[in-house]
Formats: sequence, structure tokens, C-alpha cells
Amino acid sequence: MVLDPQRWLELRRFRGLYESGAMSLREIAKETGLNRRTVTKYLVGEAPVAPPKRTAEGRQRRVVDEVAPLIDAMLRTEILLKASVIHERLAAEYGVAINYQRVKIYLQEARPRIAEALGISPGELAGLHRRFEVVPGAQAQVDWGDEGKILAHVGIPKVYSFHMTLSYSRDPFCCFTTSQDLASFFDCHRQAFVHFGGVPMTIVYDRTKTVVRRHVAPGEAVPLYPEAVAFAGHYDFDIDVLAAYRPTGKGRVERQVLIVRDHVLAGRAFSSIEEMNAAFSAWVPLRRAKVHGTHGEIIGQRAVRDHAALRPLPRTPYVVAQRHLRHVGKDCLVAFDANLYSVPARRVRPRQLVEIRATKSQISLHSTVPDAGGTTLLAIHPRAVGRGARVVDERHWDGLPKGDNRRVTTGDVLPLPRHERPLGAEAGPLQALLNRAAAANVEVGRRPLSVYDELTGTRPFTTNRTTKESS
Repeated sequence: MVLDPQRWLELRRFRGLYESGAMSLREIAKETGLNRRTVTKYLVGEAPVAPPKRTAEGRQRRVVDEVAPLIDAMLRTEILLKASVIHERLAAEYGVAINYQRVKIYLQEARPRIAEALGISPGELAGLHRRFEVVPGAQAQVDWGDEGKILAHVGIPKVYSFHMTLSYSRDPFCCFTTSQDLASFFDCHRQAFVHFGGVPMTIVYDRTKTVVRRHVAPGEAVPLYPEAVAFAGHYDFDIDVLAAYRPTGKGRVERQVLIVRDHVLAGRAFSSIEEMNAAFSAWVPLRRAKVHGTHGEIIGQRAVRDHAALRPLPRTPYVVAQRHLRHVGKDCLVAFDANLYSVPARRVRPRQLVEIRATKSQISLHSTVPDAGGTTLLAIHPRAVGRGARVVDERHWDGLPKGDNRRVTTGDVLPLPRHERPLGAEAGPLQALLNRAAAANVEVGRRPLSVYDELTGTRPFTTNRTTKESS
């Protein structure tokens, strides 16, 4: 064994202790962590007087050294990237055939080094829970994942991941969305049922507000959201709500959230929701080819039995719609979910109550009272993405005055119809004043100033006028 210079210098410090008899070779080997033969070679035999020099030509190159820059780049993107994920991506994306253990051993050295360079100290939290097993097709577990601002650079402020896992096989489903509302939640269910090819007998939820209408004390019956009950009845599955603060009751899907985050999202950049969904679909075959550490079978083979036991899908899908009452504004716009939608001006009035029925992709507005034909539908719009948008059909504003069509006249106006003309004796002086051109032709009586002086009392009446009034 050839020591590197640092270990050689460390071992040389024990030569004096060995020659004086203060320490034995066994004690020195235990202290330095070296093999006893190596210690004997350098302390008893003819040891070199200078530390050995390791040349690049004499050093045996490892296979992992060729892909070390790739591994380091992955770790700089996500320091907690797992060895299995790196090994998987090296084979799938770069065509590198390397032993998994070599990658794992290299990470033991590379991860602390890169973490120190980035100023990160990775940690891991472990917990304990009781394990349980189910029969094929009996149960699925559902959970949300918050993926944060992964698409903020394209104007999408928040992205969420919906997860459903079949409990028997651990076969996964995931899709990404920009909202956690009722319509999006159950639309993700429909996608999961199509992905699995059927419906499980029971689905396990935590106390999410799209399933549980309100929280109650322990031991009391949990009130469910009416649309959730209707959806479960249509697809023929039972709703199982966990007790409060029991996340391990759906540990299979909790674990899947982390697996998808590590294997699909970590260290990658995306530009759309569709691109994220495509990345998950491309990863599913790799996941199904794995041997699961708990049940010891290939996930895909066990999933075949799981899928065969699922209940069939109904012929028609159930479209979940949120229903809300909102007032119509003076601008014929209705506010919902921080966005504005237009309604026909000729069919509504200000402050009128209308009903909003919102699905994941569509907003329909209905009157609370049917018209003469028995219909209530006022307008249909595509659902806006984000907040602060205005979705307007310009035809809804037909007949409303605009702010850009005001006119100011300073000269003669156009002649009015004959029955509205104020000109002439029959028009009268008051009506003539309503028209500027006519007002210019009105004769104004002229009086001497003495008349106004006598009325205001500023000058005494003349003798002639006083005599005339007294007579």
C-alpha cells in the first residue's frame, strides 16, 4: 500500500514513540486507523526519507471519476439528491453504465464537500409508525404536495402536485395543478382513475377542506362536503377520513410525494404544467420496474393484480362544480376567485344576485330566476388562470354608454326635428333658451336705469311720480 503524503507525515510522528518503546505497532495501527503491515513497513522497514509523490500516471483511474463532474453538478442543483436517483439518471439520460455502489461511495465524499462549499448542512428526520397491509384493489391514499414557485419564471405563482397511491402495490399517480379548489381536486381524481383503469373500494384522506366541511371534536362524526359525497357515490367508493394529526395513516402517499419530488422534479427546470406532467409519465415505467423495499416484489407486477381488482369506471364522468352567489357590478362584471367575468347588460341589473358554477376549466353564470323560456344561463367563460384577470365578452356590453363618445359643442347645433324646434312664437322664450342658436334671437326688453333705482330705493321718487300715485 502506498500512503498519500498527508498520511505518511502523520505516521512519521509515531516513529519516536515506537523507537522509545512508548507505543507498540498494534497501538499505533489502532491510533492511525492503518493496517498493522503498513505501519510495520514504514516504521520498522526501510521507510523513505520524504513523503511519496503520487503522479497522475501512477494513479489508477476509477470509473466514477469520469462521471464525477456530472454527479457534482447534480448535487449543486439539489444537495439532497439520492444515490438511486443519480444512478438512475446517469443511465437514462447519459447512457452511463456504472455500479450503483460506486456512485453511493462517491457520494459519501462528494456530498459533504459540495454542501460545505454551498453553505448547506443537510439533515434527515426519521419517525416510527405501525405498518398495515391491504388486499388488491381495496384502498388508495390521496395527498397534496406544495411545489412552490417552480414555474414563477413563466408567470405561474404557485404549483401543487396531486398524488394518489394504490396501497397494495404502491403504484403511483401524480399530476400538477395551479389550484387546490374543489373542481381541480376531483378533476385530478378522474385523471387518476383513468390512469389506473378503475376505482378503488376506499380512498383515504386527511382533513382537507375539499372533503371535510368543518372540523369536529374527536369521536364525533365528520361532516363531509356535499360534492365530495356525490362524487364518491357516482364512482362507487367509500371516503375514509383520518383522525387529526395522523399523517402516518396514509404513509404510502406521503412517501410518494417525496419520491416524486426527488426523482421527477429535483434538479430540473420546467416551463409549463404539461411539461411537468410529461416528466412524471416518463418516470412511471422506471418506478414500476423497481423492487419495492417493503413487499419485496416488482411494483409493476404487483400493480397488475391491483388494477384487476379495481371497480370499473362509470360510463359518464361526474363533473364537480363549485356553486356561489355573487352580485353584479355596475359595469356588468361579476367577481369570483379574484377575477372578473362579464354578463349580458340587457339581462341583469346592478346588485342583482347571480349563481356561479365553477369547474376546473369553465365558469358559467346563471340567474336565480328562470326567464320566460325557462332558462337561467347568462354566460359561459373559460376559467382564468391566476388572479386579477378580466374575462369579457364584448357583446355583453352592447347598448351601454362609453366613456370615449362624449361631445362638446361651442357653435350652432344641428337643427332639431320640427316637433321639437323651439324657434317661433309658439316655442316661448323659456324653451328658446334651451337652444343656444335660438337664444341669440330672443329680444330682451330695455328699461331706463331710473326704474331700477326706484325699485332698490337708492334714489328718492320724483315729484311727478309721487303726485301721480297719490291721485
